[in-house]
Amino acid sequence: MKPVKVGIIGCGNISSIYFKNTQKLEIFDVIATADLIPERVDSKASEYGIPNVYYSARELLTNPDVELVINLSTPPDHAGICLEALEAGKHVYVEKPLAVTREAGKKVVDYANSKGLLVGGAPDTFLGAGIQTCRKLIDEGWIGTPIAATAFMMGHGHESWHPDPEFYYKLGGGPMFDMGPYYLTALINLLGPIKRVSGSARISFPERTITSQPKAGTKIEVEVPTHIAGVMDFASGAIGTIITSFDVWAARLPRIEIYGSEGTLSVPDPNKFGGPVRIRRADDSDWKEMPLTHGYANNSRGIGPADMAYAIRSGRAHRANGELTYHVLETMHGFHDASRDGKYYEIQSTCSRPAPLPMVLPANTLDE
Repeated sequence: MKPVKVGIIGCGNISSIYFKNTQKLEIFDVIATADLIPERVDSKASEYGIPNVYYSARELLTNPDVELVINLSTPPDHAGICLEALEAGKHVYVEKPLAVTREAGKKVVDYANSKGLLVGGAPDTFLGAGIQTCRKLIDEGWIGTPIAATAFMMGHGHESWHPDPEFYYKLGGGPMFDMGPYYLTALINLLGPIKRVSGSARISFPERTITSQPKAGTKIEVEVPTHIAGVMDFASGAIGTIITSFDVWAARLPRIEIYGSEGTLSVPDPNKFGGPVRIRRADDSDWKEMPLTHGYANNSRGIGPADMAYAIRSGRAHRANGELTYHVLETMHGFHDASRDGKYYEIQSTCSRPAPLPMVLPANTLDE
């Protein structure tokens, strides 16, 4: 299959793993990269042998050979760059979240559909070995009919380790918009779409102090909720509980558990591609660790846009698609809205469960 020519916009903290993995995946030919900070883009282009270097997204989008854009800009810029890429006739895959607002996210998805272009976004961890194994177990009935789920992301924020953590506490940030996409995407992949949510949210610490370099001592005024507790009603009838927090110093809660009519499934960290999968059925005396049935157990960021690239060439559906990413975006806003308004938020969007990956794939491919 002919490789898809790719341009990567954004050379910040997360870009290294994308550059590394796109070099290995056979469907990609990364021909261009762009960043507003010259030394960052020059460094990445030199390290990974990228022939075309640009110092703005707009410049990269004028390259007629680029077919697919991987948008790694900061969240406030996600929708704008996606729309510019679509206007330039490029398919686009964006880091999470799809957009900061529902209105912008819907505009991106609708515009892509009107142009006949593919759009989608992170996370792609649900395509990894851990969650794909869980999907197989659920689909095969190992825990019976799923009736409930819990999901917990508990920590104390990014200011102690991230080199540039301010945006995690601004519009488009916070634990729900930073880590919620991993948990919600995993849950939707396993249980299907969500029909309504309720929630409570607060800002526990209105000011944060950065202790990491190079901005140690800088104060951050927090603008978004940093502790969110929510309940989800899935269209399937299952009920889920989720907590995302940047206000907790320590916790020993599971990442995700799925409770079925015949047993319980322990799902690995949805921010990772592998991890232990454990199951305990009604007649078991203890937990059993299940062997991983799929590939991509290591850090495989990039397999989402790779799946999109195969879809571009073959015409099949891609899995980390715009409907899924928008459904996640609306759900995250729904928790905030439910807390503010003191009532359920009815989710207006829906999506299909993404098709499971084949169990056996050749190395560095996403199609059989």
